[in-house]
Amino acid sequence: MFSFFLKGGFLMWPILLCSVISITIILERFYHLHRVRINIPGFLSQIKELLVRDKRDEALRLCQETSGPLGRIFSLGIIQNHKRTLSEQEKILSRAGSKEIRDLEKHLRGLAIIGNITPLLGLLGTVVGMIRAFMKIQELGGRVDANVLAGGIWEALLTTAAGLSVAIPTLVAYHYFEGRVDDYAAGMKDAASELLEFFNKD
Repeated sequence: MFSFFLKGGFLMWPILLCSVISITIILERFYHLHRVRINIPGFLSQIKELLVRDKRDEALRLCQETSGPLGRIFSLGIIQNHKRTLSEQEKILSRAGSKEIRDLEKHLRGLAIIGNITPLLGLLGTVVGMIRAFMKIQELGGRVDANVLAGGIWEALLTTAAGLSVAIPTLVAYHYFEGRVDDYAAGMKDAASELLEFFNKD
């Protein structure tokens, strides 16, 4: 298998490196997004129920014990509730939400870059391999066995296959994570808006 890998040429190494980085990012993002997963409507209901019963400290403790962005944003919202105007509260929570979303999107750009460059690396490897194959044909004065030519071509195509094998699952993972982050961000925004409305209702 390793000798098969080496036949693809030196560009197989950066493709291999990209695959290792991609797998690392995918596993890390799966773990991180699993940890922050939460039943947003249920959590919001719990907080509102505690606040209605004037148990502000318990609500704050629940937020602080809840891992993930929503717990931190709600903690901030409860702390700032009596100290700021509605407009100020909205700005503070908006900035905090933007920071949390950036954290959820961490490393996703790396996946996008890998998904885009690995097919190009593979294509470059194939082009380099084809150039070498035709240079060999020229050296032999055009008298070359068809089996030798076919062998040179399939070896050159190995890098394209390797690049696509890395790029396809990487891009699938990128769009999956992007969708998860968008859904979480939308739910977080709606929940924060409901909390502000609760604090500022007449």
